[in-house]
Amino acid sequence: MAKTSALKKEDKPETTGLRDAGGALAGPVELDRLIHERMRLGIVSALAVNESLTFNDLKKLLKTTDGNISVHARKLEEAAYIACTKSFEGRMPKTEYRLTEAGRKALEKYLDHMEALIRATRR
Repeated sequence: MAKTSALKKEDKPETTGLRDAGGALAGPVELDRLIHERMRLGIVSALAVNESLTFNDLKKLLKTTDGNISVHARKLEEAAYIACTKSFEGRMPKTEYRLTEAGRKALEKYLDHMEALIRATRR
């Protein structure tokens, strides 16, 4: 016979959720899964503090591969969080990215959620 572990009602952890600045219970926080991924968060964050960055700038800054930047930048582009401009500098192709207004709003919302999680955890 398998041994089961049942918690009594008083043993169960309280799930209070997050509270807003006034102490009112806020609903569960849903993080933007698109931004939450480490490499995409790095791209969006880098673009938030720079007017624009080239593909190579991002690659160096985030210490990653061409393929990794391409895949994650494409996902952010599809969500309209970043815009991509392709041009040539002499004979060399140049890909440049910038954060869109939608991307900036999504990042702000994500940061607000993370700050709420941090506040709730430190109580």
